[in-house]
Amino acid sequence: MTPASDDTPNGPFNVVLSVGGMTCSSCTNSITQMMSQMPGVTDISVSLIEKSAKAVVDRRELAQEIADTIDDCGFESQVVSVHPVRLQEEDEKGTRTVTLKVDGMFCKNCPPKVSAALERFGSRVEILKPLNDHTDPIITIRYTPDVPDFTIRHIIAALASAKSPPFNVYIHHPPSLEQLSRALQRQEQRRLLFRLVLSIVIAIPTFIIGIVYMTLVKDGDATKEYLMQPIWSGNASRIEWSLFFLATPVMFYCANLFHTRSIKEIRALWRRGSKVPIWKRFVRFGSMNLLVSAAVTVAYFSSVGLLATAARQSPTHSNMGETTTYFDAVVFLTMFLLAGRIIEAYSKARTADAVSALGSLRPSEAYLLNRRSDTKERFSIDDDGFGVEKISAELLDIGDVVRVPHGATPPADGVLVMLPTRSEGAFDESSLTGEAKLIKKQAGDRVFLGTINKGNMVHVRIDSIGGETMLDRIVNVVREGQTKRAPIERIADMVTGYFVPVITLIAILTWIIWLSLGLTGSLPEDYLDIQTGGWPVWSLGFAIAVFVVACPCGIGLAAPTALLVGSGLAAKFGILARGGGEAFQEMAQVDLVVFDKTGTLTQGGEPKVSDAHILPAAETRWSRETILGFASELEFASSHPLALAIRAYCKAAKARNMTGEDFDEVSGRGMKAHFPSMKCTAIIGNEAWMEAHEAAIDVGVSQQLGAWRSEAKSVVLMALREEGTSEAGFHLAAIFAVADPLREEAPQVISWLRTQGIQTWIISGDNATTATAVAHAAGIPTGNVIAGVLPHEKAEKVQWLQLHASKRQPSTLRKFDAKPRLNQRCIVAMVGDGINDAPALTAADIGIAIGSGSDVAISSASFILLSSNLRSLITLYDLSRNVFNRVLFNFFWAVIYNVAAIPIAAGVVYPAGHTRLDPVWASLAMALSSVSVVCSSLLLKLYKEPKM
Repeated sequence: MTPASDDTPNGPFNVVLSVGGMTCSSCTNSITQMMSQMPGVTDISVSLIEKSAKAVVDRRELAQEIADTIDDCGFESQVVSVHPVRLQEEDEKGTRTVTLKVDGMFCKNCPPKVSAALERFGSRVEILKPLNDHTDPIITIRYTPDVPDFTIRHIIAALASAKSPPFNVYIHHPPSLEQLSRALQRQEQRRLLFRLVLSIVIAIPTFIIGIVYMTLVKDGDATKEYLMQPIWSGNASRIEWSLFFLATPVMFYCANLFHTRSIKEIRALWRRGSKVPIWKRFVRFGSMNLLVSAAVTVAYFSSVGLLATAARQSPTHSNMGETTTYFDAVVFLTMFLLAGRIIEAYSKARTADAVSALGSLRPSEAYLLNRRSDTKERFSIDDDGFGVEKISAELLDIGDVVRVPHGATPPADGVLVMLPTRSEGAFDESSLTGEAKLIKKQAGDRVFLGTINKGNMVHVRIDSIGGETMLDRIVNVVREGQTKRAPIERIADMVTGYFVPVITLIAILTWIIWLSLGLTGSLPEDYLDIQTGGWPVWSLGFAIAVFVVACPCGIGLAAPTALLVGSGLAAKFGILARGGGEAFQEMAQVDLVVFDKTGTLTQGGEPKVSDAHILPAAETRWSRETILGFASELEFASSHPLALAIRAYCKAAKARNMTGEDFDEVSGRGMKAHFPSMKCTAIIGNEAWMEAHEAAIDVGVSQQLGAWRSEAKSVVLMALREEGTSEAGFHLAAIFAVADPLREEAPQVISWLRTQGIQTWIISGDNATTATAVAHAAGIPTGNVIAGVLPHEKAEKVQWLQLHASKRQPSTLRKFDAKPRLNQRCIVAMVGDGINDAPALTAADIGIAIGSGSDVAISSASFILLSSNLRSLITLYDLSRNVFNRVLFNFFWAVIYNVAAIPIAAGVVYPAGHTRLDPVWASLAMALSSVSVVCSSLLLKLYKEPKM
């Protein structure tokens, strides 16, 4: 056993926190503003839907300080994780880090027994976090599994048997961000539900007393007369006292969520040491909680004042017991707001289920093959000599072989290991790629966690576990993409940032204007339809309605809810949105799509050499097997699809084994190497590579190459130079034609894009003749072909298209653009799969990587198509357009609602028929506005892929 170092890594650190209690963009703005004032905190990102906050801090201790400060602002926060930002050094190959929990420790003698059990494994186990105390039974270790002799199962068994009765040892997983967010959501929903139930219970008698008897029951009714009579002293009736006692628990318990959070927000804004300028504190403050709290508070305490005034008056026969208060408004206002808030909370939880749905694909159990003698054969096992044991899937190690029955999913990623009696398997990978078809698998093929075995029972040798599986990577990409915001969200942030101060000002001005008009006699006497309080109380109703009806929540929820549903839908169809909201917005507005040729428009996976000619002059000096041996050795160092095809051809032709040295590769051109044993130097690549080394190409060879290119074949040339000759002494030795068929769906996809007004181009490193032939077959105009370019030149060509290509005519919705710079040039999407496409993917506005491509290409992309079928590109564009249009619809609906509702609440239409928006109905309208935005986003789940 090796103890780990106690040194704490130096910063900076990535911090992830869960945050509860956020309702709108004003909340996220408040938290962002607060965190930005803390020294040592940068790269802040707050997600309303995920209920999370992320930042980079220079000290680990700042994580808890941030959580405490968020709590002080009226929210509930908890630290989820703190990890160093710098790329961690890779563990030695095959090592695994595991956190274990040891239950059953009751005294200080137990931890030493656990440590002693680990010491028996010697240097094979390294303790990263020791077990210091029985009250904290968590230990973290690192070990190198050696299946089947040494696995996590052996470690757990050794720890469990360290005492009698045995410990209960299992792998411990700290709560994830999604789990903590769901816990916060459930906690918040319970709090809201308790208060809603109480407010509903109180609203029933309030409705009967305050609405039915006050307005609907005719005068002369005995019960109404009884309720209208003053009680105790003064002119306060039984109705008003009853409403006071009913409204008080609503004010101080049901609505206390709004009050406490508002107070904390204001206190945090004005706390000592705040770096926010004084003037800015008056123009950007508060959230929806403050508006609601202000409305309820004003309604309640103004009613208390009226009640106290009436209680001190002597009753007269004319207005005995008649006092107008807003106690009923306090009850109904709070009830409607709580109902809207809880519906909104449940709806928002529905929009954030993409990651949870992906996580549910993991099986909890696995069928482990316990073999008495482990075979060294990688892709086959004997049918005898092993048994099957059902274990927890998290107890598997790399190298374990598991059985996957028909209809089951592999417990982790691995390589198919077939029994001799079975030739192949079939897996449904639609959960990962969105492509609903069976994929045939043979021995040596990879299978993935989350896919379903639709064929016979198979065996799989595990090669990826613990966060390194394809499913885990997809979850990470989806989670990362959901935190990236669309440019249009910045408009929502700006609007909601100033919303509360503006509404507060409008409400105050509304009260002052109506009060002034009333006191100066500018209003008719019949406007004053209340018995107590006069013009001050009458005009106060308009101000309360303005406070209540204004809703920044709808504006703040317009974009994130739609984008979150969109990213989940994209994952369902096998599209990973690494670029988040910005990528969706730009894809919805794309003007031009550029395709790489090899592996993107063409199948690329297994191109084949269709023709190979050894030049007579070379064959007189070298044998055919030797010449092909040069080619095979040169291409061995390259992963390009054409290189793979030539190597396969040379192997089938029984090429001679050669050993080269001093390899030199020029991307987009070719390869060069020296062969000491043969006393020569060889080059292989395209014509430009031959010309650079002055290898002559005669007329006959040139004609042959042209004929191959006209058939859309790629050509590769090889030349040799013997030692003792000049640097320019290369002589052509062989030429190859590699056929890479066009994807079947490519012409349909190109045609569909062109019907949408989107231009299509090819940028290829291949020669112009071949690239033009492929373009013609795919339906791309031959004038839209850029050929013979190096990888870095691809990026330059993409930038040239951005500046010089024409933009398509926008639809009505697309004329609104939250990112003005995009209107100044063409928006370009680049589709590629290889390492040489990475610069172009980065340079494009939208980089789209084919899932079968290289890791470098994928890491440079905004979107990743897990399926290599180009139809996913159509789904991506159509989905992006639907998502962005839904964002615009939500945004405009929320804005129009506020623009229309606020003037009505302020009494603009009151002179026309004495029509006013009562505070109670204003609260209902406000609640429905934010709920309608969330429900609008949820309707995106009805989206269906377009048909070509």
